[in-house]
Amino acid sequence: MTAPEPEPGSASPLRGSTAATAARAGDTAAARLKERIYATLTLTAVVVALAETAVPDHLEAALTVAVTALGVWLATVVADEQAHRAVTKRGASRLELRTTLYVSAPLLLTAVGPLVLIGASALGALGLVPALLMSAAVEVGTLFFWGWRTGLRMGNGPLNAMISGLIDMGIGVAVIAVKLVAGH
Repeated sequence: MTAPEPEPGSASPLRGSTAATAARAGDTAAARLKERIYATLTLTAVVVALAETAVPDHLEAALTVAVTALGVWLATVVADEQAHRAVTKRGASRLELRTTLYVSAPLLLTAVGPLVLIGASALGALGLVPALLMSAAVEVGTLFFWGWRTGLRMGNGPLNAMISGLIDMGIGVAVIAVKLVAGH
């Protein structure tokens, strides 16, 4: 079995090797996590802003969350394609486009939690403002989880992983604090 031919514009001497495949998989996982964290911070600010508004309705809140996630996702896809064209002087191949869509998909997934809580509120399980604030708390909890998990994967031990999670959670709390202070 021979190594696949490099794609145009690729200069990697490791292309097709096990090490290169593992490196690309690691880069892809890191990029997906980066997008997930970015989207989490963005939606945290959005749901806090919605909670501060003069009693938004359920449809407006759900549309705001969904359109925000969709808008951030589309902006990411467009930015990735523009950057790709600028660097490689060509459009993305199907494989590169699929990779971009795969990497950016977590931007859309981040909206699921807030949308579920807004839906629960629409069904009368809780008020809309508490649902939005709970969404922000869930998003901050997600930041803790990713920081903790990353700390464990780095082999830092449980205590250092906990500290990593708390730092990431602190960033989420800071986003909420800035939004609350700026919102008044």
